[in-house]
Amino acid sequence: MTVRVLVADDQDLVRTGLSMILEAQPDIEVVGQAADGRTAVELAHRLRPDVCLVDIRMPGLDGIEVTKLLAGRGVPDPIAVVVITTFDLDEYVHGALRAGARGFLLKDAGPALLVQAVHAAAVGDALIAPNVTRRLLATLAAGEPSNRRTQPVEPLTEREEEVLTLVARGRTNAEIAAELFIGLTTAKTHVASLLTKIGARNRVEIAMWAYDTGRVGAEPGPGHGRTGGAA
Repeated sequence: MTVRVLVADDQDLVRTGLSMILEAQPDIEVVGQAADGRTAVELAHRLRPDVCLVDIRMPGLDGIEVTKLLAGRGVPDPIAVVVITTFDLDEYVHGALRAGARGFLLKDAGPALLVQAVHAAAVGDALIAPNVTRRLLATLAAGEPSNRRTQPVEPLTEREEEVLTLVARGRTNAEIAAELFIGLTTAKTHVASLLTKIGARNRVEIAMWAYDTGRVGAEPGPGHGRTGGAA
């Protein structure tokens, strides 16, 4: 399956460079480019890409507003958004994740991680740049009152609690399956069940919920910082 991507960045060189990296992949097609937030939203609604790669700082509408309009709560047919920025702890990035972004990258992340993030977003996973510490998720969870449920609709099973912890610590579905000695399909089923039970939209929100409820604590120093990933 070809992943259709919209690239939005107000810097011509950055926008062109990102597009060239993505177009070099056999299974990715850049279907549009935007130099400001309003154009990004208009193109996204018209072109319906699989993933929007959005700069956090743009004229017109910034990345937070773009994310809310394309992937926020109440959007009837949301589009996956990956935020790209220069600063790993920028308050705008916090806001973008709150708004529904499926992850974010630093602009120096490199081509391989960029491609991985796009693929992850396209299949419903989320990826956060590895050079961002786990403390970011703790900061997100503590930064403002959470609207997420403090208790799930249905109690989590013992296995789901184990999967929850691993998702919050940045494990992919494949890594979860390996660590728990279960099949990949089973791991995906447990993650899907978590999304439903705690009312989360994506794996980033699963991780934040784990911090909100005290199931996972902040860890000092750098960590993998990745939440999700394809398969």
